[in-house]
Amino acid sequence: MFLVSTRNFPPELGGMQNLMEGLSNALLNHGPVKIFADNCQDANTYDQNSKLNIERISGFKIFRKYRKANLVKDFIKQNQIRACFFDHWKSIENIDLETLKKTKSFCLIHSKEINHPVGSSLNKRVLNSLGKADFIIANSKFTKELGLKLGLKDIHVINPGCNYPIDVSEAAREFSKNIYGNSSPKLITVSRLDGRKSHQNILMSIKNLLPKFPNLKYVSIGDGDERKNLEKLRKELGLEKNVELIFSSTEQEKVGLLEQSDVFVMPSVVYKKSVEGFGITYIEAASYGKPSIGGIYGGEGDAIKSGVTGYLCNGNDLNAIYDTLLKILSNEKYKELGANAFEFSKGFAWNKVIKNYINLI
Repeated sequence: MFLVSTRNFPPELGGMQNLMEGLSNALLNHGPVKIFADNCQDANTYDQNSKLNIERISGFKIFRKYRKANLVKDFIKQNQIRACFFDHWKSIENIDLETLKKTKSFCLIHSKEINHPVGSSLNKRVLNSLGKADFIIANSKFTKELGLKLGLKDIHVINPGCNYPIDVSEAAREFSKNIYGNSSPKLITVSRLDGRKSHQNILMSIKNLLPKFPNLKYVSIGDGDERKNLEKLRKELGLEKNVELIFSSTEQEKVGLLEQSDVFVMPSVVYKKSVEGFGITYIEAASYGKPSIGGIYGGEGDAIKSGVTGYLCNGNDLNAIYDTLLKILSNEKYKELGANAFEFSKGFAWNKVIKNYINLI
């Protein structure tokens, strides 16, 4: 039996939620899985339709983490656990080493959550917590290097698996065709609207591309702190016809728009302490045969093979974004890169990725 303790799990939306769901479902092919996850809206409906054995923990955050830790410790002591998986250093922080010695333990690191100054109280907590795990798993080579600089040791790199592609319904295809119309080329971003994702610079680059591509359409799917700023910028640049900001969508609508797009664009930058640790959305796009444009500051190099499955560029540099978009759109270069991206994405199927974990046990 495997145990998973996670702060992030569906039906909440997000990359970490998708990762932990994919990991848990992949483990099911190797034995029973018990999950301890934070409660959230619509959790009962999700759990009833899942093959996973999920126990939800409710209550105030400060008490919830201790209740969950006690439940995890009791479950390890009372059962034969082949391995435990923790999504975050805070998920393993309150599990004592003596209990963890009864099994093998994995703790995942992603970049932002470990990025604290060396010697700070948070850095010490990170090192103490992760020091209890048998295996520290970084999502990219970049995150491994960051972890080593911050004082961690013996880090393994296992790129996240991908839950895509999933079949696209006819209704979703119709929805997507209505959004894109007869536009060409068709660009897309799927992410939260925050400072790290460079939406603002993408909009300004699109404005500059319109003389060469007057029928271009850009679709952004996601919501966040930058929403009002982006709505204002779109209006100021006169991009109402060329830019569609979709703040809420169903899973089918999202994959329908991905399927109908030509290029996935997300040249992420460093924002405060936040940096792109990997970028599973690049692989999701690739699974539909779409090349990506990513940033140069984080772990995107593990998800995009520059010049082969897309390009990496400086998301702070408008000229760099413009030149990279021009390069991928000219002579329909995106079709060649998209075919490469599709083949590349097959290596991220969970049935392959999970073997990297199983082989360590």
